[in-house]
Amino acid sequence: MNRIAVFGSTGSIGTSCLDVIRQHGSSMQLVAAAACSSWRQLAEQTRDFQPVRAVLADSSIADAIDRSQFCENTDIRFGSDEVEAIAEMSEVDTVVSAIVGAAGLRGTWAAIENGKRVAIANKETLVVAGPLIMELARERGVELLPVDSEHSAVFQSMQSGPRTAVKRIVLTASGGPFREATAKEMQDVTPDKALAHPTWDMGPRITIDSATMMNKALEIIEARWLFGVEARQIEVVVHPQSILHSFVEYVDGSVIAQMSPPDMRLPIQYALTYPDRAEATCPTMDWTQAVTLELEPPDRERFPALDLGYEVADRGGTAGAVLNAADEVAVERFLAGDLAFQDITRACREVLNNHNFDPNPSLDDLMRLDGWARQETRSWKH
Repeated sequence: MNRIAVFGSTGSIGTSCLDVIRQHGSSMQLVAAAACSSWRQLAEQTRDFQPVRAVLADSSIADAIDRSQFCENTDIRFGSDEVEAIAEMSEVDTVVSAIVGAAGLRGTWAAIENGKRVAIANKETLVVAGPLIMELARERGVELLPVDSEHSAVFQSMQSGPRTAVKRIVLTASGGPFREATAKEMQDVTPDKALAHPTWDMGPRITIDSATMMNKALEIIEARWLFGVEARQIEVVVHPQSILHSFVEYVDGSVIAQMSPPDMRLPIQYALTYPDRAEATCPTMDWTQAVTLELEPPDRERFPALDLGYEVADRGGTAGAVLNAADEVAVERFLAGDLAFQDITRACREVLNNHNFDPNPSLDDLMRLDGWARQETRSWKH
């Protein structure tokens, strides 16, 4: 029995993860769940799965919830410290890190520190603190298993040969809703238009990041640390069908790819069953139908976020923490109507350029710069 804790259980990744656990009830058990403030949804999850513990990171709502809606056998706790405390529970074997943004870093760090296997859907953990996270995982002998569809595809493709034989990693991108938009058309993008993703159903921040291609920039940085390759060994291609999830090219010219319909339950399931594979819980390819797979290079002039991704992956240090924090706030401002769509990347560029770069920061240094970058982005003006 794989005893699982899900950090971010009420988000899109978290709910997909619970679908997988429900389908594999004979081999998986939800032991703990953590959410930010969606207490009604968390309460319903406790009734469905009866976990030992449930945590709401937003302690300010402790007096506002209706405890009678939670499973009576579930211990309900509050505060971000309690999210980290889940990682100390002896009942937990695997932690699914699915809290969106830099807020997920502390919980992931605690899980690794306590020797848990980690299924990592929170890309910001590696963007912000990749070298520190990978070093800690090596020290504790912890497996980090990617849940992002692209990184899961790379991970699966890398089973075909030694890492020393990998020539390059190629991450696929859907291109988002503005793949064919002109630069002029992108000047008038509204939040509603940017949230209309053509193939994936995701949370608002990730959806906007897909529209700017900042999500691919962050995935370049994540891949740099997760797979131990150089930034120059990572490429991006636009693939609007979102069927070929990413691929690996080896030194002999062989290209190994992973493909499937776009459904997050597959990479989640693979992370939770690795190294084994289980029966599919989501739609599979229909080979009786014709399939066309398009691949094209991204337009880096219309999507300058990609250049930021390569630069930050190459520099390391504090650059990832600053870029991620700036993007989180810039996206919030765009959704609130306080920032133009193209200003998201402009704000990130200026804040990144203006920070005091440190090539070897501590975790406290990264958290301090995270706060600084957020404040700078809140006051940024074009």
